[in-house]
Amino acid sequence: MGIAKRSYEDLRRQRLEENKKRMEELHLPQLSQAFKQQSSPKPSPVKRATPRVIRTELVAVRRSNRVANKPAPSYREIVIYERSETPRRNLTGIYKRDLSNRVYASDEDRAMAISRAEELESGLEADYPTFVKPMTQSHVTGGFWLGLPAYFCRRNLPRRDETVTLVDEEGEEFPTVYLARKAGLSGGWRGFSIDHGLVDGDALVFQLIRPTVFKVRNVA
Repeated sequence: MGIAKRSYEDLRRQRLEENKKRMEELHLPQLSQAFKQQSSPKPSPVKRATPRVIRTELVAVRRSNRVANKPAPSYREIVIYERSETPRRNLTGIYKRDLSNRVYASDEDRAMAISRAEELESGLEADYPTFVKPMTQSHVTGGFWLGLPAYFCRRNLPRRDETVTLVDEEGEEFPTVYLARKAGLSGGWRGFSIDHGLVDGDALVFQLIRPTVFKVRNVA
């Protein structure tokens, strides 16, 4: 029994030695070590946020009431940190309009201007379509949007958005953006209104002299 056990141990030891030699011949230990070194991830450095130092102050260290009669308290320096914040833009202030200079027409002045405009319109050539447009605050201040009569747009103006030119009494031209679905003038109308000093209560006579060109007369 003892002889059989020693023979088994000798045989096992011999096989281990043979396997070790084969591994060394194939360089398996070196390959295993190299693989472990490559597979182990390197820790990435963590950036530490450095708070901004605003100021330092001297503060008294808290002392008990029992030592109130002792010598003056000692002081130590502490650092005050502050979180920097980007100031927010006041978007409401960017588009705030100064409406303090608005001019409000009386009902009598408005009616008088419309009457004079209609009188002027009646004396124009019948070959060119015309209409009278009284000015309100939304036309000459604030939004600067000029809605045109829907019936006139359907009969005489393009069915798609176009550039419509306004020609004043001096012959100067002002291109504007005509929005067909909304039946009105948008971009460019503001410049015309400001340049001619239009105010609430004015009445304009529009005369279509070409498919996308209006002759505009002001009856103040």
